[in-house]
Amino acid sequence: MNPTLFLQSDVSNPYLIYKTMLQNNPVYWDETNKIWAIYSYEDCVSILKNPKAEIPVVNANNEQKLNKKALEILNNLTRLSNGIQHEISKEIAMLLFSKMKSVDINLIISQLIKSYLTENKIDWVNSVCKKLPVLVILKSFGFEEKDCDFFSNKIESLVKIMLPQKIEIQVNSINEISEAIFSIAEKQLSSLHFFESLSSKIPNSNSLSLDEIKTISVSNLIGLFIQSFDAGRGILSNSLLQILNNKTFSSKMEIEKSVIETLRFDSPIHNTRRIAVEDISIGESLIKKDDLILVVLASANLDSEKFENPINFNIERSNNNENLTFGIGGHMCLAKHFSIHLATEALCFLFDNYKTIQLLENNIQYEPMINARLPKAIWISLQ
Repeated sequence: MNPTLFLQSDVSNPYLIYKTMLQNNPVYWDETNKIWAIYSYEDCVSILKNPKAEIPVVNANNEQKLNKKALEILNNLTRLSNGIQHEISKEIAMLLFSKMKSVDINLIISQLIKSYLTENKIDWVNSVCKKLPVLVILKSFGFEEKDCDFFSNKIESLVKIMLPQKIEIQVNSINEISEAIFSIAEKQLSSLHFFESLSSKIPNSNSLSLDEIKTISVSNLIGLFIQSFDAGRGILSNSLLQILNNKTFSSKMEIEKSVIETLRFDSPIHNTRRIAVEDISIGESLIKKDDLILVVLASANLDSEKFENPINFNIERSNNNENLTFGIGGHMCLAKHFSIHLATEALCFLFDNYKTIQLLENNIQYEPMINARLPKAIWISLQ
């Protein structure tokens, strides 16, 4: 099997691959796929912080034939932008996060479990993990119930907008829902009191019109939904598995530590991509301009040069929070702290309200994705 680009659904234990590459080829040129793969913690940090390594362009010249609104969303997302565009969109996204109102997470998860629990059994992934993070953000911005239902039902199709390559059915689905999603988000954002003063709070935005700022803002509000679905689903799924396996649920503090250690030990996001805009030297290797780079975050999280006894799940390790699952530097995922808090609250509710939580299957199947290791389903019994 190729050690760089593989589907997580095809590999029972990708960490064995990462261990081998860390030992033998921490900086590896994959001739078949024409991409550099970076496996060590130090080198991953170096690439993530290097301004010569940028986010690759997705959908250059609209080769994927997205419609106008889908293009506006994609082209304005913080996660996919570089340079001054990234600085502006990141400021807007951070401001949006700061304006989220507190909501009752326990009430939302309680309603989800009540709706989907059948004969004391529930699919944790599809009933909770895919819905809770997006619903929390939607309710934090005051979306109406019907709009929450619409977004919740359509978000899984929308997140495909992030894929570097999309098949026709994915493009059609994105195009079908993008105008409605943009319109609903725009209407709700425009109704919030802070929106009119948004432009004055964004550095470097003087050259942008109010309409341009509005488009960036709406796109990045939608980006928060996308990020919460990606990050939130994975952290809720993988954390539950690790907590059950390691029996670390005696207190809220223990659960929070378990969530953070899961991000290192069983990362939902395994890699991210960059492209060299100038030559970059990593040790004895020369990454040339225009070369693609795969930053293997899950491998860096198991680097023994950074984490003591990395193959052990240890919630008391002092530097677990230095994992690279959410990245580092300018493109660090803005949903990091939100996702950790949400997972901690949701799992505390679960273990506080049910005396016995039992995993009903041992052979977890994973989605056919290269960059993320996300369980398709996790059936549990609740007593």
